[in-house]
Amino acid sequence: MPLTAENAALQIQDRLKDIQRYIHQIDDERRRSETNINSLSRAQQSNMPVQKMKSLYKACLQDAVVEEDTIRKALEKIQEIRNIRNERRIQARNAGNKEAIRRGALMKMVQISAQTLPLFVSKPGEKVPPLCGAIPAESNYIAKVGDNVAALVKGVEEEENWILAEVVSFLQRQNKYDVIDIDEEQKDRHVLSKRKVIPLPLMRANPETDGHALFPKDTVVMALYPQTTCFYKAIIHRLPQTATEDYEVLFEDSSYTNGYAEPLPVAQRYVIVYKSTKKSGSTGGGSGSVSSSA
Repeated sequence: MPLTAENAALQIQDRLKDIQRYIHQIDDERRRSETNINSLSRAQQSNMPVQKMKSLYKACLQDAVVEEDTIRKALEKIQEIRNIRNERRIQARNAGNKEAIRRGALMKMVQISAQTLPLFVSKPGEKVPPLCGAIPAESNYIAKVGDNVAALVKGVEEEENWILAEVVSFLQRQNKYDVIDIDEEQKDRHVLSKRKVIPLPLMRANPETDGHALFPKDTVVMALYPQTTCFYKAIIHRLPQTATEDYEVLFEDSSYTNGYAEPLPVAQRYVIVYKSTKKSGSTGGGSGSVSSSA
């Protein structure tokens, strides 16, 4: 059943109300936890009996668990809103309602998409799921309609390039993807075998809790060159230190003595496992001379 604009608006409004309620709960829980933490701090400076100290510790831990659970519920509602909006966007595209997006706006959208990618914060003992940070998709994974992927397409003179694309559909019988170039100037459609499509991360890895889910320093990867929609060979120079930081990567560039350009920031969403092409593209100068389309 198609999601109408009216139904989408109502569903989003309901979730916004839920988020507002959770925010108030978080505020209340934080005030309560601060009271218990202050009591614990005072107790540590006194000769309070051990049993009472244990009770205060348990109360503080329980406060933290409740607050974390409420925050996670609010984040789930935000993701539901994103899913509803994405579904409406796909329906509009399928109906032929295509809105032209200027180059600058497209690049801004690409950047915002990376910055607002959900952050995975593992619980003690929890395993980092596939498509979080550098963790690849499982072999049988099929990217969903509307998901962004890296797609290996043929350009001029039959050379192959990895471009940023969006999944239009998966052709089950052919085991192929139908994808569309996200570049408004191109908007080319491509039907590609599964091996020529790499799903992009669906979540960011938190360096402070799940650093093992990031690419190690000096790993050869493919990264989206800034202000373009193409992926190029690069080396990890510096890992993100916080949840909001990007990788710093060295793009392959033959005009430099060591074969690599100066470090550039690239978000987790656009750093993926390296796969070779028939003719690997070079950044050819590294200062913006990269072709932004395939």
